[in-house]
Amino acid sequence: MEAAVAVGTFIRIEANKSCHSRSLLLRHHHHEVLGCNSKPGALHCKLKMGFSRNGKVNGTKVEIGKKSSLDREEEEHGSKSMFSSMPPAVAADLESYVQNPAMQAVLVAMANVALLAVEKKQQQQQQQQITTIAAGKTEVPVDALRQGRLVEARLVYRQTFVIRSYEVGADKTASIETLMNHFQETALNHVWMAGLAGDGFGATHSMICHNLIWVVSRMQVQVEQYPAWGDVVEMDTWVAGSGKNGMRRDWLVRDYKTGQILARATSTWVMMNKKTRRFSKMPNEVRGEISPHFLERSAIDNKDLVTQKIKKLGDDSAQLVCSGLTPRLNDMDMNQHVNNVKYIGWVLESVPQSLSVAHELTSMTLEYRRECTPSDIVQSLSLSCSSGALKSATLSPPTVMCVHYTHLLRMQSDGTEILRGRTSWRLKQRYNNSSNNNNNNGASH
Repeated sequence: MEAAVAVGTFIRIEANKSCHSRSLLLRHHHHEVLGCNSKPGALHCKLKMGFSRNGKVNGTKVEIGKKSSLDREEEEHGSKSMFSSMPPAVAADLESYVQNPAMQAVLVAMANVALLAVEKKQQQQQQQQITTIAAGKTEVPVDALRQGRLVEARLVYRQTFVIRSYEVGADKTASIETLMNHFQETALNHVWMAGLAGDGFGATHSMICHNLIWVVSRMQVQVEQYPAWGDVVEMDTWVAGSGKNGMRRDWLVRDYKTGQILARATSTWVMMNKKTRRFSKMPNEVRGEISPHFLERSAIDNKDLVTQKIKKLGDDSAQLVCSGLTPRLNDMDMNQHVNNVKYIGWVLESVPQSLSVAHELTSMTLEYRRECTPSDIVQSLSLSCSSGALKSATLSPPTVMCVHYTHLLRMQSDGTEILRGRTSWRLKQRYNNSSNNNNNNGASH
């Protein structure tokens, strides 16, 4: 009986979730056995959990009494018996006691009961934490992987990005497509962190039930300065209402270190039925989901500029035309159409190469009119709206400080409009400095 008391004085249970195995560690802990003081850890034996009288451990057939790999390893290295520090009589009794299959089954059953109690307590704690967060009683934790968080009464989503080498061009600065991709990423992460995301591409739970998806109808971007390779940018995004059936999403981009405003953007989104591919009114259930997250703030304050319509560009007025543009498989997004960022590349296909070399895009407005599918063939048209602007693809010395273009993307087969666009360009800093030096030299002569 004393031996049984000694064995049961301290029981510690370990659970290994990765391999779904459990072990029971029994220790004799500062107790006297038959009048002898034993050392801590003198009794140290491991038993596999999930043991049953039919000779199975966790569903695997085993032979009771056979030595485990751990026992064989200890014997190969000359390990002493776990009871070697005890008197021989006590050691023999304990050896016989712990090797008894009936007693092993009892100990395993006790350990299983204890494990179940621990697991149940952990589940209760996790459920309590989820309930507390959902009730708004604690601050929403920062998502370490996405590096984003909700700020300003949880109405603004803020995320930081490092500009990677594959996101910059020959001049080591980010492109307009890079900024647009980050706009899209923060928008989706915002929906996810706000608890609105269903299993769609930014769609809410009610939108999923109504087979609805978001599609962008208008996008406007203003760039003060493009970030360079290795720069860290901080991006804020928020949403607001836009008419009866639309939603507005804005972005503000800052330099993370200095706080300088780098870019601003605003966009309008409407709903499309995923099956019929037709525009849809916003159901009351969807409005009820998203309206609590609205913030009446504008990233671009110039209302006239935001709402100004773009004139249609025709064959008789277009100066530059690029035909035969086809979507690639990786241009598709989860809504089964060409991603809106891809359209920018098609727009720029019809501008002179010298423009993109010597100038940088400072403002862009896009009006999306039709979705594009993998089987479509697209034609890109551009018209310069500035006197003396570049009108050919030849590489000539830059002489114009600011250039404005009007753009059109259309179906090559029947001329159906896909997108109307307007862009403004400014001379890059290095060319601007060179032009100023030349002017100064001419004046001195």
